[in-house]
Amino acid sequence: MANHDPNNIRTLAIVGHGGAGKTTLIEALLARAGAINAAGSVEKGSTVCDYDPLEKEHQHSIKLAAAHLEHEGTRVHLLDTPGYPDFMGQAMCALDAAETVAVVIDAVRGIELTASRMMHWAATRKLCRMVIVNRIDAPDLDLPGLLAELQAAFGRECLPVNLPAGGGTRVTDCFFNPGGESDFSSVEAAHRALVDQVVEVDEALMNLYLEQGEVAPGELHAPFEQALRDGHLVPVCFVSARTGAGVAELLDVIVRLLPNPTEGNPPLFVKGEHEAAQPFRSEPDPAGHVLAHVFKVEMDPYVGKVGVFRVHQGTVTPASQLFIGEGRKPFKVGHLYRLQGKQLLEVDACAPGDICAVAKVDEIAFDCVLHDAPEDDHIHMRPLDFPHAVFGLAIRTRKQSDVQKLAEVLHKLTAEDPGLAVEHDPATHEAVIRGLGEVHLKRVLEKMQAQFRLDVDTHPPSIPYRETVQLPAEGHHRHKKQTGGAGQFGEVYLKIEPMERGAGFEFVDHVKGGVIPGTFIPAVEKGVQQAMEAGAVAGFPLQDIRVTVYDGKTHPVDGKEVAFIAAGKKAFLDAVARARPIVLEPIVHIELTVPEAAIGDVSGELTAKRGQITGTHPGRGGMMTLTGMVPLAELEGFQSRLKSMTGGQGSYTLEFSRYEPVPPQVQQQLAARFRPQEEE
Repeated sequence: MANHDPNNIRTLAIVGHGGAGKTTLIEALLARAGAINAAGSVEKGSTVCDYDPLEKEHQHSIKLAAAHLEHEGTRVHLLDTPGYPDFMGQAMCALDAAETVAVVIDAVRGIELTASRMMHWAATRKLCRMVIVNRIDAPDLDLPGLLAELQAAFGRECLPVNLPAGGGTRVTDCFFNPGGESDFSSVEAAHRALVDQVVEVDEALMNLYLEQGEVAPGELHAPFEQALRDGHLVPVCFVSARTGAGVAELLDVIVRLLPNPTEGNPPLFVKGEHEAAQPFRSEPDPAGHVLAHVFKVEMDPYVGKVGVFRVHQGTVTPASQLFIGEGRKPFKVGHLYRLQGKQLLEVDACAPGDICAVAKVDEIAFDCVLHDAPEDDHIHMRPLDFPHAVFGLAIRTRKQSDVQKLAEVLHKLTAEDPGLAVEHDPATHEAVIRGLGEVHLKRVLEKMQAQFRLDVDTHPPSIPYRETVQLPAEGHHRHKKQTGGAGQFGEVYLKIEPMERGAGFEFVDHVKGGVIPGTFIPAVEKGVQQAMEAGAVAGFPLQDIRVTVYDGKTHPVDGKEVAFIAAGKKAFLDAVARARPIVLEPIVHIELTVPEAAIGDVSGELTAKRGQITGTHPGRGGMMTLTGMVPLAELEGFQSRLKSMTGGQGSYTLEFSRYEPVPPQVQQQLAARFRPQEEE
């Protein structure tokens, strides 16, 4: 095998909802290809990819894991992702490391939340997609109905490349050797639909097909890849990961039909910063400059920091000298690894398409680009649009001596989990961890205790209210202080105006004639920002405001930075008082899965919490999906209420939506509790 030929590499992100069988499917593929002696079991904690003690204990994936196999001269990298919405931060990282996203659907439960989200996110990242329907051996299935659901949800381009046969004990090929029987539909009709779909992307081939009535599978390879790249085809495969039905056929599909690094859409690199960034196309050429993207960081208690990366261009070897992003000092790779779950297997080179790792390089961070040419220092991957972490817990160490240890542990945890954020509340001096769900934060606390032996107390954090203004206004302040020696003097005139919701903050310098020297303008801005952070109405940070400084005065002796900080701060607060300030609250998009019988109770509960139902969708097994909007402040204690109303069957996920003004009575209550600090 040409070990470092990108044509002989396939990289797949295996995604889907929790419990769909992704980890078990990877075990079946590894065992079938001879990469492991026998398939492990999630229940026994013996799988390659669920190696973390918490994953073994709870029997579900918590973090992204990598494995690989060799089949027919092709190396296949498989990325196992968590399926529960609480761990989407980990799952989404796989999107920038693969050509193909394989969405696993449980044949019994049908299309679930994570599967829908991943299909959407994969399409927005311009990735090739396929669907793998698992558990085809389960009793009382409606597989024709499920295929119709897939086409209704994801498009008519979802077409089977094989079909279940023998009551789900095997599958029949519909592409290479169409013939034989299936449990539903016609193999010949499925083959015809596939060919019809593929030839549509190649006009010359379509004309040939219309003339001859058939095209040999060998002639369909290039248009098949084009159809995948364009999203014109989403192949559907059927398997039972538990029994092995369809696993060998799935391996053949991966190797023979899915794109290699030279055939997939190029990764979404950009060159330059912010608005000046331009799309940059990397080439999967083993001889080119190295470009690799770090999509996973793991803090291994024994090995140290492990940076896992996908090579997109060039070849990485143990002798490579690589730069990290804009860093000016390269590091020598030294030891280069390929991952098999927890195992680090030393290798001599990594080519485009390969997933590899380096250890003990402290500067490596999630989302950084590794390169071997200083001129490539401004190349980045287009950022992933991670869900906003809205679930929060305030944490405090039980022992005062552990305060520094807590800071170090939180640094390690956020380094390896893009879905986790840490805030520090200056009013309470507490750390607030924010995640994507209650289970997410529960696992974080369990890891703190199990791996780092750190005990903390928790309680609900304060709601992250914000403030803004509704009208333009002007403000002025003269700061003058004389204390015997040298004094302080600074005078500032400014105006403020509201910006669009979510626009943040903009500072504009319109001072003419040097009435405020340019060296003091940053001091004015600093004062404004201090006032914005401290709040004006109820003590919450201000946002979505443009501040324009247009006039002022200084003093040749007493004009000082500290004076202009104070003047900027007071002038800003003066303007805010005239600009009709208001308090904003976070509104979240909520998606609930509840039994049909509980719909009325749950809807009534949300309405009582100032929520609004925006959609209702039937699910399987008597379950319904509700979507809506609700203020985050109203959801304290909602988890226990939902369990009570649904007999423990209800679940929900939240995503940040926007900020909206609080009702007047709420603003009055919040403002009444605010005690602004007196200036010295």
